Amino acid sequence: MAFPRTGRIPARPARLLAALCTALAAFVVMPVQAAHADPTYLTREAVFTQIQNGWAQAERYLDTTPGFTQEGYPPDGRGDQDGQRITFFGGVKKPFSGRFLLYSAPGWNSGTGTPVLLVHGANDNPDRAWANPGESGGFGCGASSCPSTGLMQYLSSRGRRVFAIGFAHKEGDNLMQAQQVGDAIALIKARLGVGSVDLVGWSKGEMSARMYVSSVRPSWGRPYAGDVRKLITLGGPNGGYDYPFAHGWAHDLSIWPECGGSVNSPSPHLSMVCYGVSYSHPEFSFVPTQGYDDYPGQRQMLARFDGTYGIDQTQQDWYTTYYGGQGVYTSGPGIQAAIDAGSLIKQIQQAGVPTSVQTYLLAGGASNVVGIYNENRGPSDGVVFQTSALDKTGIGNVAATALVTTANHLELGWDTTVAAQVTAWLN
Repeated sequence: MAFPRTGRIPARPARLLAALCTALAAFVVMPVQAAHADPTYLTREAVFTQIQNGWAQAERYLDTTPGFTQEGYPPDGRGDQDGQRITFFGGVKKPFSGRFLLYSAPGWNSGTGTPVLLVHGANDNPDRAWANPGESGGFGCGASSCPSTGLMQYLSSRGRRVFAIGFAHKEGDNLMQAQQVGDAIALIKARLGVGSVDLVGWSKGEMSARMYVSSVRPSWGRPYAGDVRKLITLGGPNGGYDYPFAHGWAHDLSIWPECGGSVNSPSPHLSMVCYGVSYSHPEFSFVPTQGYDDYPGQRQMLARFDGTYGIDQTQQDWYTTYYGGQGVYTSGPGIQAAIDAGSLIKQIQQAGVPTSVQTYLLAGGASNVVGIYNENRGPSDGVVFQTSALDKTGIGNVAATALVTTANHLELGWDTTVAAQVTAWLN
């Protein structure tokens, strides 16, 4: 279309041009100008704005620091990425562990107060953990009926700037994942021009969150940057856990495929008899075996509680499961061998959380997780003992603790009493 050389656009073409610009604007995502540049070792590979479960956007990043590895995955696919996370990881079901996702909630760039980074637990993702507890259907949230919103919406609707990290490996090495918690914080700081972030770590997510602020890192890793204001742990194994070894038989029935199991979780056993036939599955082992090491993050959380709470002697092969050896139907190395192969609990406690970080510990008090054999040897949330979740060892500044008696381990990401307590602590 040609316009007269008068420097003015006739009315009708002007209206058409304005309409065209309006239409195009609907398809253009305007970049947000970062207050500071992202770290040079981080590469943003993709941005997604048409996503599910109420998030505003999700981004995939690659940490190019040498040291990240391709971790092992169970060969039957049970540990693969699923749902929209496959798309976010570029269609790769077994992503490289140097990659991670950064989710942003509505209001991430307009809310007030210190930004919040949510860190999910084992065998989970930011969607089910924080935004849609019912994503995996009934019973997936620890109750028979699951809500469609979680802590993300609770905090975001109250004006908080909320982010969440998603890890490539669902049971991955906490040393690498702690580095990525630091990565996510660096990105949030750059984007918003802030100096610090609040961390909320749930279950296994407590490990990587706490390890970051404690500078527990691999030899190639970066130390804590002094940029966390508050650390909140929800059902975190601050003192470790031994559930799989204390309740091995019931635990294995949910894992061993020949017995009908399919859960993505490590087993205390190397062999097990199902319906009269003995099967071997080194790929499910806590201890690296026959070239498999698919669950390093779980091994790093182990600690013994037999001296405090004993062992569940109602379980088949209870003694050899916990202490190692050949039982009637199972055989395995025992918990001490698994601890020796790489538990990080003592190292984390010895490293300590700096006094500059206000730390809050919350434990669930209901051992009624639907669909699993609940921890019954002492007060627990069904998986983690209350004494472990509230363990203050090595924490320099315990600002407060809380016990929510009505919440089990899987409800800690969406229970309204928990959400209200987290909000009060953040404020």
